[in-house]
Amino acid sequence: MLTYLYKAYNTCPTAHSLHFTMLFKTKLSSLNIPMKIYGFYVFSLCCFLIFNGVRVEAFRNHTRLLNVSQSYRTAYHFQPTKNWMNDPNGPMYYKGVYHFFYQHNPYGPLWGNMSWAHAISHDLINWVHLDIALVPNEPYDINGCFSGSTTILPNGEPAILYTGVDANLHQVQNLAFPKNISDPLLNEWVKWPLNPILSPPDEIDPSFYRDPSTGWMGADGEWRVVIGTRIDHQGAAILYKSKDFRSWNRSLSPLHLSNITTFWECPDFYPVMRNGKSGLDTSVTSVQGKDIRHVLKASFNYQDYYILGKYDPLSDRYDVDADFMKSKGWLRYDYGRFYASKSFYDGEKKRRILWSWVCEGDTAPDAIEKGWSGLQTIPRSIWLSKNEDQLVQWPVKELEKLRTRKVHLENKKLKGGSMIEISGITASQADVEITFSFSNLKHAEVLSAEVVDPQILCTQKNATTDGKFGPFGLLVLASKDLTEHTAVFFRVFRIANSFRVLMCADTSRSSLKPFIDKPIYGAFLALDPRYAKISLRTLIDHSIVESFGGEGLACITSRVYPVLAVGEQAHLYAFNNGTQSLSISSLSAWSMKKAQIV
Repeated sequence: MLTYLYKAYNTCPTAHSLHFTMLFKTKLSSLNIPMKIYGFYVFSLCCFLIFNGVRVEAFRNHTRLLNVSQSYRTAYHFQPTKNWMNDPNGPMYYKGVYHFFYQHNPYGPLWGNMSWAHAISHDLINWVHLDIALVPNEPYDINGCFSGSTTILPNGEPAILYTGVDANLHQVQNLAFPKNISDPLLNEWVKWPLNPILSPPDEIDPSFYRDPSTGWMGADGEWRVVIGTRIDHQGAAILYKSKDFRSWNRSLSPLHLSNITTFWECPDFYPVMRNGKSGLDTSVTSVQGKDIRHVLKASFNYQDYYILGKYDPLSDRYDVDADFMKSKGWLRYDYGRFYASKSFYDGEKKRRILWSWVCEGDTAPDAIEKGWSGLQTIPRSIWLSKNEDQLVQWPVKELEKLRTRKVHLENKKLKGGSMIEISGITASQADVEITFSFSNLKHAEVLSAEVVDPQILCTQKNATTDGKFGPFGLLVLASKDLTEHTAVFFRVFRIANSFRVLMCADTSRSSLKPFIDKPIYGAFLALDPRYAKISLRTLIDHSIVESFGGEGLACITSRVYPVLAVGEQAHLYAFNNGTQSLSISSLSAWSMKKAQIV
């Protein structure tokens, strides 16, 4: 994907002199042990060696990091040792090992030389990098190995389907397969000799034809994938079918298109279960004879939007509840800095996991000084809400293994205009869960039913603009005197005979540093505060703040670059700038250990 990159940095694309080399070769195929145990053994052995300071060949050629301040590097979010990263690509669970690929420039911290980097994990939190899986070295991808997906075929073989940019700068679709299917590390990949397998149709701009989805198998035994594009200025997901995953035919109609959207990048299409949090394999079309729902996600307008609908596997008809930009609240995975996301089905734990790229909010010179750019959100479990009208997201359970020192309080009253400091943990590297409650909402401010854009409302009524019930929430990565702080907060409004909860993330005072993006984000939270407490979970990791409101009903991700509130100088506060008192029903906060990402 390209569009968002030019938004992120004004100087694109270029290369830097640093060269990234990863040599990780482990050959234990002669051992006669089950593949799942084999994968666990190899991964655990590598982690043991690396994490205990043993010199492993995979890291012999690492160059030292640039000698600059790394105060903005994260401790437990996934990012490479150095250089540029963007879209997540082809995540999967294979023979006991989680695999993660991503768009990467091996040679510098700015966009360029697009390759597929590759890392493995046993828990989605600690990661080991392997060799780069795909590099642009063939006529059909010489100008970049762009985004795509992995699909595990019936014989157990994983296949990468990706976009290549050829010598004419046309975007074409290509295949790659593991050199050794019995290797759970999948350390070597071989491109299909008959690439490209798909070229842009005549009526489609060859610069807008990319990012094939994970494949799913229909009732007729044929594979399907969708590719992002635009048709007659409408965003679209072209549908293709194949019997062998190598020869593909275009369907007469797209899976879906929309005349109120622009070009779609990174489409994702998958089923979700009704009445439960369990995930479903991408090819599942019913559960015990009952209908399921299908999600179509597309990346455009610098955001990741999704719609819900019913998919007929016989006709490939997809009937949506409401189109993009027309659904209630303009459904998005995340209302902050979050783009080009990719999901996969984790068959080991029967869940669907969502990854996303989080770009920088600073400048290209800052990236060059740091020596790196971009990171990934914490992997999130994703499922359908009880009302079946939106998705719910929550950090994977494995993240809690990093929790250490804890502070806890209950039933703490917060008077209007007051705040309390949450001390006793590392405020720059923390996981915080807080729940608020009210005794009476009759004095809530009245909100016009015509107000539909939560971001505009959050901007008008920011963290320093007092109201009745709100703003209240957390001040994170705050300096002692609050010169710097990022506010994640709520407001409660009354509309006729019901209420509306607004969730905001205000980064306008997050840094004294000039020339960085400091937006205010907003989302409406689909809960009634008369019957449900308002909760917030916030992951704080030096330069990223991920917030989950209402137990995952709304998510907002921010990037911040404090100058004062760094490391031990960062503080954490619970605050209430409204005029009405409220209670903190409970608050638990943990310092977080550093994840091992090497």
